[in-house]
Amino acid sequence: MKVGVVGNPRYRDLASVLERVALQAPSRNIELYSEERLGRFWPRDIPPFEGVKLDAVLTFGGDGTLLRGARLCAGEEIPLLGVNLGRVGFLTTATRETLDSALDALVAGRYVIERRQALHAAIKDGGGNHRVSQLVVNDLAVHKGGVARVVRVNVFIEGENVGPYSADGIIVATPTGSTAYSLSAGGPIVVPGVEAIIVTPIAAHTLAVRPLVVPATYRVVIEPMAGWADDLLVSFDGQTGTTLAPGESVDVRRADHRVCLIRLGGDGFFSRMRQKLHWGDLSEREAIR
Repeated sequence: MKVGVVGNPRYRDLASVLERVALQAPSRNIELYSEERLGRFWPRDIPPFEGVKLDAVLTFGGDGTLLRGARLCAGEEIPLLGVNLGRVGFLTTATRETLDSALDALVAGRYVIERRQALHAAIKDGGGNHRVSQLVVNDLAVHKGGVARVVRVNVFIEGENVGPYSADGIIVATPTGSTAYSLSAGGPIVVPGVEAIIVTPIAAHTLAVRPLVVPATYRVVIEPMAGWADDLLVSFDGQTGTTLAPGESVDVRRADHRVCLIRLGGDGFFSRMRQKLHWGDLSEREAIR
């Protein structure tokens, strides 16, 4: 079994975790392949996974590391098993404590795959030419660079002008990303499996603008209003980004490929929501006697 490894070097115990994986892989007939930047964390030489047909990818870190792993697999529906080394880990399914059993389940095929909707985002000029093309798993955001200032854009959905948005920014999210930045900005939680795209303004400057949930088959286009295109940035999954120049637009549609998340055990979406987001947690309240 050929398994790629993606990790976040900022976690202090990453080296010890990778050493543990390297020791256990041979007995499970796992061939390890690594992203190149992890070379110094391995106890022995692990070949890079670029160009290798992988059976699965292990990510070590948090949700951000898993998202990066998904983008590295862009265009290929490779199962991703996230091992959480941080705090929340809403998308991950294993921890350093359950790593051994997770590897056993991976090799034995004792897991469920959640095929998550992703987005394809492109920056286009006035002639329709693509300058940037990016897979998005959680969300993309249009916002100002530098000092926080208002953004004014027109949003088109399926070619129809929804209207001008005046806000600190605007988020276009997948159902997977509905529990991330969009939720913090007041957007709804959309259960994975629902085919939808969420459009959420960030701190809208009018009460007349609220989050929208539209069918996943729809196309969303964001165009800066005349005179409001200076210092605009587009961020993808909060990790990569580019500028948005005057005359350009952000074109968003459902991606052709899914992101395949491995899920171990019986933890369902709502169980994770209660545990990770403390949904409905009243434990700090005392009953009135």
